Amino acid sequence: MLRRIERLLLDLSICAIAGLCLLITASVVLRAGFNSGVPDTVVMVGELMVAAIVLPLATATAARSHIGVEFVANMLSPRAQGVLIVFGSVVGLLALAPLLYAGWREAAHTLTNGAFFFGQLSLPKWPGRVIFLTGLSFCWLRLLLLVINDTVRLSRGENLADLVHSSGRQGER
Repeated sequence: MLRRIERLLLDLSICAIAGLCLLITASVVLRAGFNSGVPDTVVMVGELMVAAIVLPLATATAARSHIGVEFVANMLSPRAQGVLIVFGSVVGLLALAPLLYAGWREAAHTLTNGAFFFGQLSLPKWPGRVIFLTGLSFCWLRLLLLVINDTVRLSRGENLADLVHSSGRQGER
């Protein structure tokens, strides 16, 4: 079920990127050709960028596609590499926790007070806040599952380094 949700979030981020392309193109064409523009373009571009960046985080985490510097870790034993992999995931969980808390507070605040952007369209602020919270929540959940699974595999004596290197090249979908 989680993979389906991750796929949906990835597809929504693709739609956000397509929307960004259309919005920016329309704005440029209108500005150059008709001395006009799309109202509140800057606000919409900002909100679509949040979706494009945050929604696919869980999919990237599942595929272990985050940037990693391995030149020192590759010199260590496979067991030590596995411990570093789990440690890095735990650090990621801890780093995302304050962002989740702040995202929850901001989303709850904008939903309860009905905040909006000042502009011609008076767009509400809550969709971007909820999208941010959703993307980070599923990334955190996927990271938690990786920590649990990797810890179990490490305790069984499996080589996590080979698992990470193979999934990073092929991607898990």
